[in-house]
Order: sequence, then C-alpha cells, then structure tokens
Amino acid sequence: MLTRFIERLRHETRFVIHIATRDLLKHLAGVAMILAICWYAGWRMEVFGIAALILMAEVVARVVDHYQTGDDDDPGIVVTLIMWSNNVTSTMTYLLPAVLLAGQPSIPLMLGGFMWLFGVYVHISNTFVALPLYNWSQMIPGFSVAMWVFATAERTDFGPAPPVDWWIAAGLMVVYSVNTFETMNQQKDTQRALDSARAEANARLQALEHMSRHDALTGLLNRRAFDESLEKMLARRKSGQHVGVFLIDLDGFKPINDTYSHEAGDTVLIAIAKRLQRIAGEGEGGVAARLGGDEFALAIPALGSERAALRLAAHVTRAIEAPITYGERVLRIAASIGIGLTGTGDDSVSGLCAGADQAMYRAKSDNQHRAMLFSPDSFAPRLSLNDRQRLSEALQRGEIRPCYQPKVDLDTGAVVGFEALARWFHPERGMLPPSEFLPQVNELGLQGDFLTQIARRVLGDVSALIAEGLSPGAVSINIPEVTLATQTGRADLDALLDAYPQTAGHITFEITEDVFIARAGDIIKDSIAHFRRAGVRISLDDFGTGFASFQHLRQLEFDELKIDTSFVRDLGSDPAADVLVAGFLSIAHGLGVSVIAEGVETADQHARLRQMGCRFAQGYRFGRALPLDEVRILLFSEAMRAGSSAPKPRDNHTGTRRKSRR
Repeated sequence: MLTRFIERLRHETRFVIHIATRDLLKHLAGVAMILAICWYAGWRMEVFGIAALILMAEVVARVVDHYQTGDDDDPGIVVTLIMWSNNVTSTMTYLLPAVLLAGQPSIPLMLGGFMWLFGVYVHISNTFVALPLYNWSQMIPGFSVAMWVFATAERTDFGPAPPVDWWIAAGLMVVYSVNTFETMNQQKDTQRALDSARAEANARLQALEHMSRHDALTGLLNRRAFDESLEKMLARRKSGQHVGVFLIDLDGFKPINDTYSHEAGDTVLIAIAKRLQRIAGEGEGGVAARLGGDEFALAIPALGSERAALRLAAHVTRAIEAPITYGERVLRIAASIGIGLTGTGDDSVSGLCAGADQAMYRAKSDNQHRAMLFSPDSFAPRLSLNDRQRLSEALQRGEIRPCYQPKVDLDTGAVVGFEALARWFHPERGMLPPSEFLPQVNELGLQGDFLTQIARRVLGDVSALIAEGLSPGAVSINIPEVTLATQTGRADLDALLDAYPQTAGHITFEITEDVFIARAGDIIKDSIAHFRRAGVRISLDDFGTGFASFQHLRQLEFDELKIDTSFVRDLGSDPAADVLVAGFLSIAHGLGVSVIAEGVETADQHARLRQMGCRFAQGYRFGRALPLDEVRILLFSEAMRAGSSAPKPRDNHTGTRRKSRR
C-alpha cells in the first residue's frame, strides 16, 4: 500500500513541478497585496515572517525545477517528498493572513480575510483537481485554518469601520473574482498536460505491445503472435474452407551472410518479409511471420482445396526466388516450403505447425525443392518420449556402435585406415543402417549423446587394437559443426582424447563444408587448430558439394580432402565429373594435403582414379563397414601379408601434414 502511494505521489509530482513554477508574478503580486493589508492592520512582524516563508517556498520550487530537466524526468523519492512538504507548508503560509485579518475589529477586513481564504481554496481545487494526493494534502490543512479563522472572528468585537476598509474589501473581491477565472484557465492547462502524458503513455504501451508481437528487423509477427492469430483464424473457419500453414525455410541464406556480410543478409530478409506480407494480404486476412533466423511462416484462411494450397505455395516460391538488389549486386535465394492444411490431421495450432514442419524438412531434402503437403498417411508419426528413452538406452547399452569401412592404397590395395560408421545392432530387427535411426537422433536432440558414445567406442577400439600390436592407420570420426562451435562440445572431445592419449595420432575428425557457412566460423577454426595441435588430423568431407570457396580453403587448416561419391559415381560417363575430380586432386596437391575418393564400387572407377593420381579410396569395391572383430582379423591378415609375425603400428597414410597458416 505504501509503495503504491509513493509511486502515485511521484507521478503527480512530475506535473506539480511544472505547476509550481508558473505565474510567479501573479503569485508575488497577490502576496504583496494581502501582506500590505496586514501591514495596514498593524501586523508588522507577522508580515515579515510570512513573506520570508513564502519566498523560501518559491525558491525551493525553482531549485527543484532547475534540476528536473523536463516533464519526462521521473522525480526520485527525495524530490517528491521535498515538493510535497513544500506545497503543504506554502499553503498553510498563504492562509495565515486570513487568520490575522479575522482578528481585526473591522468587519470589511474580516470579510477580506474570508475572501482571501476562499480564494486560496479555489486556487488549490482548480489547480490540483487532477492531482488528488496534492489536492487533498493541501485542502485538509486548509480546512483546519478555516476553523481557526472562524474561531478568531467569533471572539472579535467588531465596531464601525472607516470607508477605506470597505474599499479594501471591495478590492479583494475583485482580485478574488479575477483569480478564480485565471485558476480555472490554468486547470485546463493542467488537464491538457495530463492528457498529453496519458497519450504518451498509451503510445509507449502500444509500441511495447508491437515490439512484443513483431520481429524487430522485418516487422512481421513473431512466433507467439503468429500462434495467436492462427488460433483466431481456426476459430473463425467456415465449413468447406481450409486454413493453411506454410513454413518457409530459405535455402542458401547462410552463404549470402558469409560472403557479402550480415547487412546483405538483412536486406534479403527484409525483402522476403515484404513479399510474404503482400501475399498474406492477398489471402483475405492471412498473416505472415518470421519465426527466427531464415525461417518464415504464412497462415492463410479460406483455401478451397489441397490443390489451391499447392498453387499458393508455388506462388510463394516464385516470389522468393525473384532477384534481390543489394548495392550493385543481384542476390538470389530459394526456399523449402512445408504445408499443414486443416482436414488432413490435427487441426490445432500445434498440430498444423508440426505437420508443416515435417513437410518442410522433407521438402528440404527433395532435389527439386518442391513444396510438400503434410499427410498423416505419408509421414511417419512424430517421435514420443518413449522413442527417446529407447534410443538413449540403445546408446548406453552399446546397441548403437561403430563399424569400420576400410580405406585403401589404390596402388597396393593395402588398408591404410578406416572410417567409423554407426550401426544399430537391434535385438529384434537386426543390424540397422544410419538412415533408420540418425533422423530420430537429430529429431530428438540426442546428437551430443550420440557423438560422445560413438567417439568413446572408436577411441576404445583403436586403443585396444594398438595394445594388440595392430595398426588401424587413420580412423575417421564424423564431427558435426555444432560440436566444434561450442565450448561444451570441444570439452567433451578433449576429455575423450585425454582418456585415450595413445590414440590421437590415429584419429581423424571428418567435417563437412558446412563449417564454412556456420555463424560461429571463427570458433570452429580455433577448435580445428586446437585439435590439430593435439595430433588429431582434420578431413574435409563431401568436398565439392557445399559452399566452400578458394578463400575458405586458404583460411582453414586441414590435412585431407574426401571427394564425394556423386563425383566418383559419374567418372567415365560424365566428362564434367572427370574434369572436377582432376581439379580437386590438383588443388589438394597444391595445398599439400592427401585425397580420399569415396564410393568407389567398380574396377573402372578404381583405374581412372589411379590414372588421375588419386592414391587413396574407400567404397564397396574394397569392403563394407566391418565390426571390430572382423577389423581385427583384417589387420592381422594385412600384417601377415606384409611378412611380419608381430605387427607393429605404422604411421598414418597421409605423409606430410600441412603446416598451420596462422
């Protein structure tokens, strides 16, 4: 209660500071007049005291106004208490002449004292009518002074008065009337100030409400506001009409950010937002939103059919793919669109958005980048907490563990290393490939647990092989960019390497070209340099399929390039593939790094790669991914073939490692 009182008093004080400093000349003229009358009545010492108190109150008001630079300044508690006590004190002081005049034996002077009393009341009530705390804190003490005036007048014996006393009373009546009229006008000024402050407060509230519901960059609705609008749209849906949710993920946005700057990225986002807003407006009450990053959403009511939803998605695709001008450059971008439509599943806000989300991810993996419409019959049900528990238990029990695909020397056929590939040895369904469980791992957010468990097993297996006198060569582990971009991910890998220090020289971290377009690119580069200093090799996987540029290749420290299967598959049948593979080999030779060709399956591919100067490869031609026991047999056979009854670990197959460019 006290806190609310003080806050209200502080709010009123903002306006009182403005009120207290206006009409100074009128105040002083009124005070001079009433004090002159008191002087005439014989109250000489009292006049000096009242004048001093009033002057002190006026000085205090102006000092406070000087340090409060404007109406927008919020007065502190000290300023508030000073102004409040100053107003109460000055009001009591202004009323004292009424007490003095009420004690005079002259009826006209007594009437003058009452007119002064009522004049002060009128001034207070009209001036502070919109400020109730200040109004009543002055009026209540004023009523006690009024009682004092009446008591004084009741004890006074009045006699005949000279004409001058009546002229004084008449003059006070004129002043009273003029003052009443003036204070009424000033009350309007106070009310205007309050109305202005109220309008300003409402404008700020509206601005805050807009900020809480809209994206700061594009001005589109944010996720919360989009969900609320969609819920209202569903409630108003008419029979025979569908509400469609379109989730839109921009393709190729990160390279624009990375290549041309974040300002270019913002330009793209703003342009896309305007186009989506225009399309939403064409949809009879549709709404557009930016859900975060490069992900947008549309909610469109009154769609007649699935075909209409797909036509609209095609329209959205064309709008997004239209060129965007940034400075002197023309930027282009594509999009993956997933559609959730009422009548095809769960018609709630969460159900439509979840369906559109699944459809959007399928569209993203579609080579033709067509918009996808969610249908419960063609999409697997979302994973549950039980599915998460089952996967976690499979990781903990070692059902999901690495198998090892050999990497060979194309000249000699000797095994020079392995790539660790996860397999699920399901107790009921047998061995499952990664396509059967990795999407679930990603959807359930178990990537960190998955990597930690697989990496721990790989390091343990490599350590066991070394202890047995076998050399596994360079064993590769696929590392996602998020692991290298976070302190926790890097710390987890450090802890594993510290637990198996003898394995560092046999371990290769495979990363994809996504590291070039990650927002945390500098952190990733630092992590790569850190692990290379620890003796771990870095391999750039799926080379040629991402967004790497020659500038990127200069900046990143790595030891190996892996040519993607898509290029190896077309060797001999597509001249472009031959040219590109030859170019990759030339680049790697110039940078001083080794090359491994992935997906080698035929003798012709094998021969062409050897002819081009590629030394190492992997693929089904050389063997599938093997469990640890079969790897042990393979390595023992390799050692026996090499003529050593007690095989010793050999050096990694890469030879010279490129020096750090830092």
